[in-house]
Amino acid sequence: MRKAFTLLELVFVIVVIGILAAAIIPRVNTDRLHEAAIQVVSHIRYTQHLAMNDDKYDDTNQSWYKGRWQFQYNTNVGTIQWPYTIYSDISHTGNANANGEIAVNPLNKSKLLTGGAAGFIIAGNSRRTEKMALGDTYGISNMNLSGGCAGVAQRISFDHMGRPMRGNPSSLVSAYETTRLIPSNNPCILTLTSSEGNVSIRIEGETGYTCILDSAGNCLVN
Repeated sequence: MRKAFTLLELVFVIVVIGILAAAIIPRVNTDRLHEAAIQVVSHIRYTQHLAMNDDKYDDTNQSWYKGRWQFQYNTNVGTIQWPYTIYSDISHTGNANANGEIAVNPLNKSKLLTGGAAGFIIAGNSRRTEKMALGDTYGISNMNLSGGCAGVAQRISFDHMGRPMRGNPSSLVSAYETTRLIPSNNPCILTLTSSEGNVSIRIEGETGYTCILDSAGNCLVN
């Protein structure tokens, strides 16, 4: 008889609850910037969950690590503004541009977890999750990575232990380059900006714990 949930099952439940919370927040008289941040946090956590459940190690493929699950955002994809995508770069091209790479939306299996992917999922595609286009949905005018992810290619990936990594996995030459793992003393900061102001999201090194920061730089409960 089963007596307890596994850690991965508990993580999955927490992630799904977070995504549901982002989906059901009323759109009237709300802070759209904060609503966007809640959604992004939920999706970064879900990316980590996928990485922990789908170990990409393959002893028959020397470049297996290039296919790690990642969260990537773009300035625009055609007319789509500030979309982001959750995917595993199976083709090792550095972008989500092949069938089977983009995660399925767990709340609507007919949709993919992308607001738009260049040359692949564009405006008008019925499989696009429109709310993941932050500019169009929430009025986001800029996204920026700083801290431990400063100067990298608009993305963050996770290994099978849920540890965050900086940069584009397709440019790795080994599974664990010393400069790619995010250190615990220098977390990644993802800042969303709109006409309402800006809000920062912190992704901790080692654990990958992700949260919205208050004005004092402390994690809000979300």
